[in-house]
Amino acid sequence: MVITITDNAAKQIHEMKKEESPEARLRFGIKGGGCSGLSYSLGFENEINEELDTVDEINGVPVVFFNQDIPIIEGTKIDYKQNMMGGGFSIDNPNAIVSCGCGSSFRTEDKVGTPGDC
Repeated sequence: MVITITDNAAKQIHEMKKEESPEARLRFGIKGGGCSGLSYSLGFENEINEELDTVDEINGVPVVFFNQDIPIIEGTKIDYKQNMMGGGFSIDNPNAIVSCGCGSSFRTEDKVGTPGDC
């Protein structure tokens, strides 16, 4: 298993998936940008490229990853937290050596990315 999705996150993802097509999978990965250089990418997708993607089911959630992102996100835990201000996903990546204050961008020892707006 590449990542962990908590029960709270899985419940929220299933709730959000109701707005998508039945074939939709959660795509989790990274992209360049953010004040630390890399940002997380989290959304639904119907298209899978069998040569470039890995598909898995984690805690009942169908997930797809770009193969090239797996070393950077391996071991990451996705959680969903609710508080008085609302709710949101939290991402805990053990490979991140630097994270920005907003928590949405990071860099690893091997991947720095291209810093941009946070």
